Amino acid sequence: MDLKKAIYFMLLSTLAFTAMNGLLKFLTSYSAYQMVFFRSLGSLFFTFGFLLSRGIPVLGTHRKLLVLRGLVGSTSMVLFFMALHYIPLGSAVGLRYIAPIFAAIFAILLLREVVKPIQWLFFVISFLGVLVLKGMDRSIPLIGMVLVLVSSVFSGLVYIIIRRIGSREHPVVIVNYFMCIAAIIGGAGAIFDWKTPVGIDWLLLLSLGIFGYFGQLFMTKAFQMGETNLIAPLKYLEVFFAVIVGVVFLGEEYFVWSFVGMGMIIAGLLLNLWYKQRLLKK
Repeated sequence: MDLKKAIYFMLLSTLAFTAMNGLLKFLTSYSAYQMVFFRSLGSLFFTFGFLLSRGIPVLGTHRKLLVLRGLVGSTSMVLFFMALHYIPLGSAVGLRYIAPIFAAIFAILLLREVVKPIQWLFFVISFLGVLVLKGMDRSIPLIGMVLVLVSSVFSGLVYIIIRRIGSREHPVVIVNYFMCIAAIIGGAGAIFDWKTPVGIDWLLLLSLGIFGYFGQLFMTKAFQMGETNLIAPLKYLEVFFAVIVGVVFLGEEYFVWSFVGMGMIIAGLLLNLWYKQRLLKK
């Protein structure tokens, strides 16, 4: 386990996903399924090219886990893209990254990892932040809230599946499975609500895959190198970047309670990160 490299890769992943999410919010005139399709298509250009050029078996060896990761990840992606049609970017990202709480629950049940009582207190702080964000921010409708929270449940399960796969599969093989399955699901769903892109929208839609590829690759590397409960909280930094993108580039407005809620979410997870680092030093 290499903690420093895991943190480095997660930070790079966060920046890449912020760029992708900003584009997603800008392109909400397209359906969630169509955005999933283009996001996956753009990434597959890199994944297949990398695997074929390096002579790495595309199908991998742990195919059931790889397919499961693809299905769970695709479900989370579709739900999150749907949520972006209803709520501000920063709020959506903040709510989705409540996922580490679900990841911790899954880690206990499936990986037999130990979560200390005080860590649950930190998770409660984050969850209370969700309640504050929803209760005080009128720009978040119930349907958007439900979509993004269910997306976070599936996202939490993704962390566990990747951790279960571990270093037994090349990170690009894992990402390639995810993108193949997401492209099929997104393409099938987009058939019923297709809008032909025009002009620069082609470039922007395909750019989703570029940023998404590097974000996914770096995240996969991070989870392969570090423990789930330690690495997952770092994704909360994306909330800050998303708010900046939302305000500066998308013209979004946020209220005081929005920042209080997002701050509580982030604080709970950062306290958990601090506590885990303290345990490692003992």
